[in-house]
Amino acid sequence: MHAVVVKVSIKDAEGAQKALEEQVVPRVSQAPGFVAGYWTRADDRSNGQAMIIFESEDAARAAADQLRANVPDPVTLESAEIREVVASA
Repeated sequence: MHAVVVKVSIKDAEGAQKALEEQVVPRVSQAPGFVAGYWTRADDRSNGQAMIIFESEDAARAAADQLRANVPDPVTLESAEIREVVASA
């Protein structure tokens, strides 16, 4: 398995939450090879991180490309890294 680790800066917390629920999560969860996704944000709501797990490196790379191309306006993409999942519980 491989993960896409995403970091974003949040410009508008309410708008970002709406875009996450209505656009990002539905699109990502339908991506080929999707296993699970976890989206988090800091207490001050100014930045967020996500870890989205895929069955393969190819699926993770394809999803990362889609994420980079479809960043909703209330956030700025800081990074999207592909990492191998080496353990889980």
